[in-house]
Amino acid sequence: MSSRVNWLVNWYHKVPRQKLAMIWAMGYRQSMDHFDVAIIGAGIAGASLAGRIAGKRKTILLEMEERPAYHTTGRSASAYEPNYGTPAMLALTRAGGDFFKSPPQGFTEAPLFTPRGSLFFEAEGQEAHTARLLRESAGLSEINEAEARQIFPILREGYAQRIFRDHGTGDLDVDLIHRGFMKMFKAGGGTVALSSPVQALERKGNAWVVTLPGRKISATTVVNAAGAWGDIVGQMAGAKALDLVPKRRSIAVVPPPDGMASDGWPMVTDVGETWYSKPQSGKLLVSSADATPVEPHDAYADDMAIAEGIERMMNATTIEVERVEHTWGGLRSFVSDKVAVAGYDPKQEGFFWLVGQGGYGIQTSPALSETAAALLLGEAIPQRILDFGLDPKALSPQRFSA
Repeated sequence: MSSRVNWLVNWYHKVPRQKLAMIWAMGYRQSMDHFDVAIIGAGIAGASLAGRIAGKRKTILLEMEERPAYHTTGRSASAYEPNYGTPAMLALTRAGGDFFKSPPQGFTEAPLFTPRGSLFFEAEGQEAHTARLLRESAGLSEINEAEARQIFPILREGYAQRIFRDHGTGDLDVDLIHRGFMKMFKAGGGTVALSSPVQALERKGNAWVVTLPGRKISATTVVNAAGAWGDIVGQMAGAKALDLVPKRRSIAVVPPPDGMASDGWPMVTDVGETWYSKPQSGKLLVSSADATPVEPHDAYADDMAIAEGIERMMNATTIEVERVEHTWGGLRSFVSDKVAVAGYDPKQEGFFWLVGQGGYGIQTSPALSETAAALLLGEAIPQRILDFGLDPKALSPQRFSA
């Protein structure tokens, strides 16, 4: 054995293993691009967080599809509903209301929020749901059937036992919101990589090695904003699964009754959430509010769910649906308590979760992204968000460690 080989063997056995790992990682970084943060998933969760940390950390946003916001964000029914969700999600929704109504300068050149009231109907047997609605909601006013029919003329007589009006709801322009956060990210020097599904994650020294098609990158922190694929990404990193469940939502587009303009009508639903409808572009969206557990996939509408939604709407109204013009399906992913997960994994160093927004992803995005950015960077969560009643512990992935 040569003297050089002997020296290398002796050096290897004398150098502490931790130092060897650091030396290896430093050399490995030189052969690949290194980032402070790699965010997996360019839907509203990943894009909004990326926009918040733009310019503060060298960040890459990884998206497996050819365009961002393909599976869930781009298929949202696009409504702002400050009385919809669990307490933690209600707090985040309400904390973000001002963002939609008065977005930051340069975020968008058109309105993000258009006011549109909502009506909640208590159908027969839904008294318990009404009690929950009144307990958790704010700003509702009870109206009678004649008053409801003034703003929603197709309401069927006798369908609703009680009716509640919410003036604080409205339409959200999902495309403008997502594009605004992407613009923030790019303006801050961020990098976007499309058609880049993550194939492997491995912790090497003080960094993650992320394997992509045809190349590898390294990152000090990996953010799992992969939506329905969140547990799959977590398992790549060796993290404990959160039992994240993707649930399909099916939506149909139907024409309004002949001779009736529906654009000014409110969003309508029953308090039991068995169906809802809202105007959009001169048509009516209708859904059975289905939440069918499915595997992560390119979702499509379920015909039975569509039929149920239309039947329930016809039971509640005088409309007769004779044709369906379009349908689509989307994925909404939930953990067991229906509260989003935002925070560092308790076991895997440098692995940050941002998943489980369920059906509240768009409307919570301003406050949730600001909260997640603070947690990611080790900063204080803005007091104005906490003032809405948010308990940061409610978001922590550590709540699943037991």
